[in-house]
Amino acid sequence: MSEDRTDSRGFLKRLFKRGASGAEERSEDSTVRAEIDREEVPAVETALSREAETGAPDTEQEKADKADLLRLEKGLKKTRSSFLKNLNQIFIGRKRLDEDVAAQLEEILVKADIGVKTTFELLESVTERMRRRELDDPQMVVVYLKSLITGMLAGVEKPLNIEAGVKPFVVMVIGVNGSGKTTTIAKLAAQQKNKGRSVLLAAADTFRAAAVEQIEIWADRVGVAVVKGKEKADPSSVAFEAVDRAVKENIDLVLVDTAGRLHTRAPLMEELKKVRRTVAKIIPEAPHETLLVIDASMGQNAILQATTFNEAIPVTGIALTKLDGTAKGGVIIGISNELKIPIRYVGIGEKMDDLREFSARDFAEALFRETDT
Repeated sequence: MSEDRTDSRGFLKRLFKRGASGAEERSEDSTVRAEIDREEVPAVETALSREAETGAPDTEQEKADKADLLRLEKGLKKTRSSFLKNLNQIFIGRKRLDEDVAAQLEEILVKADIGVKTTFELLESVTERMRRRELDDPQMVVVYLKSLITGMLAGVEKPLNIEAGVKPFVVMVIGVNGSGKTTTIAKLAAQQKNKGRSVLLAAADTFRAAAVEQIEIWADRVGVAVVKGKEKADPSSVAFEAVDRAVKENIDLVLVDTAGRLHTRAPLMEELKKVRRTVAKIIPEAPHETLLVIDASMGQNAILQATTFNEAIPVTGIALTKLDGTAKGGVIIGISNELKIPIRYVGIGEKMDDLREFSARDFAEALFRETDT
């Protein structure tokens, strides 16, 4: 535990003590095991297939949905195996839930990189119900915790909406180098092209020759055009040229790559602000989306990055990448709860179709599902 935190066991004692006198006055006969209300705790169990329910075979859409869920489960394997295994272990051999269980639960949530603030909120709700004996067995705790997390995630489940009639729709993609920014752009370009949209890429990370070369390679693979400037060119000029060309050629979507670290005397955030102002000279509403790409393996640093970028440049959506390579996937819960910024996409692999629209239900299902995959 970090030094700046309050003593966790002291915190838990206060939670359990709160209102204890009223609880003690209730007789054992009057203590009713409360069932979790359906409206308060939304059902998030895996939907059975039509074949299991009705004997009819799954539709093609249901098959695709199942395949998506399996891919997400596989991508979250490292996070799930650590989180769920530890969660189950604290209940082994226990006949009652007490303060010690809550203390261990806190440790598991923190290790999953959910974050201190969000961990305390989850614990406060769980321990309050435990104190009132509304959660009196391990399975109820797991189901209730799952429902709380699903609720937090549901608040930021907002797919990117490329509005009809807005042409070109400009997406400015930001994030530190190494977060998967350029490959995320490529995957978005491929997805949108498959939907029938024309796409133009802007190689506005002009300070890294490798970045321009990388986006050119991806543009060639995906089969879309790219605008680039001379080496060390002003990033804003490249973004301006791309948006101007998109207007003239009636292109549907412009994806603007940007720098991810300091390269000049001008601070990074000032450079990004300048890019925003420049594209707005052509289309006042642009960029229509400012998508922040974050590497999930950064853990709590991911929340810090998101906070820093959002304070400088209003972030309208987040793409959380590399969930398949980390046990810190719980950071998405902390980001959702603390920042309330829409989660547009999650990256669960290197293939083009491994960037998927974020689903709160699917994420919670994959996180809590006990499987051997």
